[in-house]
Amino acid sequence: MKIERTALTFWERLYLPAVIAGLKVTLRHFLRRKVTMQYPEERWVVPTGYRGAPYLVKDQEGRVKCVSCQLCEFVCPPKAIKILPPGPAVDPATGNVEKRPREFEINMLRCIFCGYCQEVCPEEAIFLMKDYSLTGKSRQEMVYGLEKLLELGGTHLDSIQKWKHK
Repeated sequence: MKIERTALTFWERLYLPAVIAGLKVTLRHFLRRKVTMQYPEERWVVPTGYRGAPYLVKDQEGRVKCVSCQLCEFVCPPKAIKILPPGPAVDPATGNVEKRPREFEINMLRCIFCGYCQEVCPEEAIFLMKDYSLTGKSRQEMVYGLEKLLELGGTHLDSIQKWKHK
């Protein structure tokens, strides 16, 4: 079976219309507004409801709010949270809190930012911050300990202060 081809016209043989069409596309992209963001200087505006990295927070007096109940560890789907509760001794620096974690680690490489840990926490000690740039040079740097989690989380001002004496 032989397919007959139509003969090319003079303008089609010059390829000028194709070159002009390509230049129009290039010019259209050149004149369009810029979509490239200069990342370290410019950052995205994080929408409401964004689930970022989980961090621990302190109360108004600067004490650790976590009471080592381990609910966040049990509910974490990828098992990214590890908590070691303390022994029977109570730390007087924690106020009326019965116990605080001896060790609290979140492996940010395993965390899927689901928000279950924030939802299940009875003391509101863990919050998902609007942080999306987690970097580290090694895997060990991406396992955040208690001190780093508290430093990044900061202080959370509660409207209800249940440990404060009147």
